[in-house]
Amino acid sequence: MENLSIIILFLFVLFTLLGTGVWVGLALMGVAWVGMELFTTRPVGDVMLTTIWSASSSWTLTALPMFIWMGEILYRTRLSEDMFKGLAPWMAPLPGGLVHTNIAGCTVFAAVSGSSAATLTTVGKMSIPELRKREYPEKMIIGTLTGAATLGLMIPPSLTLIVYGVTINESITKLFFAGILPGIVLAAMFMGYVAIYSKIGKDWNPLKEDKMTFGQKVQNSRFLIPVLTLILVVIGSMYLGYATATEAAAFGVIGGLILAATQGSLSWKTFTESLMGATRTSAMIALILAGASFLSLSMGFTGLPRALADLIAGWELSRFELLMVLLVFYIILGCFLDGISSVVLTMAVVEPMIREAGIDLIWFGIFIVVVVEMAQITPPIGFNLFVMQGMTNHEMNYIARAAIPMFLIMVVMVFVLIAFPGLATWLPQNLR
Repeated sequence: MENLSIIILFLFVLFTLLGTGVWVGLALMGVAWVGMELFTTRPVGDVMLTTIWSASSSWTLTALPMFIWMGEILYRTRLSEDMFKGLAPWMAPLPGGLVHTNIAGCTVFAAVSGSSAATLTTVGKMSIPELRKREYPEKMIIGTLTGAATLGLMIPPSLTLIVYGVTINESITKLFFAGILPGIVLAAMFMGYVAIYSKIGKDWNPLKEDKMTFGQKVQNSRFLIPVLTLILVVIGSMYLGYATATEAAAFGVIGGLILAATQGSLSWKTFTESLMGATRTSAMIALILAGASFLSLSMGFTGLPRALADLIAGWELSRFELLMVLLVFYIILGCFLDGISSVVLTMAVVEPMIREAGIDLIWFGIFIVVVVEMAQITPPIGFNLFVMQGMTNHEMNYIARAAIPMFLIMVVMVFVLIAFPGLATWLPQNLR
């Protein structure tokens, strides 16, 4: 009964602060402050300063702003235009035609961005006009792009995986490699849906593409060389052991600047805009992480995480049942919070349960990312929905309905991960 009262108190304070427009990071600190004042005699100010400094000075966390900056630099290049030119000749003959460029483009850009919003904006600003010009169904254009952009959360370098790794003190590099195979499988499932819809959809009647010879296709593929080279530098340097995640991020920034310069997109204005964009995003995430760290400490004093873990352990759920409970929990939470906030807010409670159940933390990181991806396209707070609305001026309900098939595919992906855990664990276990 006492634990229930504490939960109600914490939730009341949290939602009151969030409902009045307080930033997520500051709201978490507010809840933690109330918890420290009520459940400990320690000086709250000293504890808060120490905790925030410890959370903010993590060496692992330095990879975060670097990867964000790399994505900001590339967003301001002609990368999306070049990707479309390089991918379109190969995608056109497939069942579903050029709609596959949405998915393939998001998959490629996700490997150099780490952000679903950056992926959505960069790929969308080129593919949407081109696909509309060819009279592809609007719902398919919007739905596939909104859903496929979430691959930016899974395929390394993933900002969500960095935050998860920092929160539970797990290897960022291993988490990155854990996301590669599931990311490719999920992209293939999205493409499978497009292929099936192209055969059965009544509104599927796009204009025919001009046929290209194999030589012409290869020639157009030269537009993909810069971005593929950057992917190889960033991911390859980590895989071969030449660089940590932080050092690979630095290589990515240098590569992004070189790519922007060679394309003629690098000016003092784009440089400062990319730097300020990265600073704002990094500061937002760092504030959330600092607030979550302070909240975790505060909750530790109440004994709430261990009590909840013991409570669920008392239910004697199987691993599968526990994962289903967490699946529903995170889907509901994702309707109100963004992905990173969901991860850092809940890990203090969820991590003991996962460890107790003997679930691999690397595998669970990928599970979390898939579920958080769903949150990106679920109203009312689905971030990708807002980005897409800004790009297309469609109603939010229209975009959410268009993305429902992609949401359902992600649900299927959760069960694929449960049935074949090796998808997420094989690469990390075989790293040299």
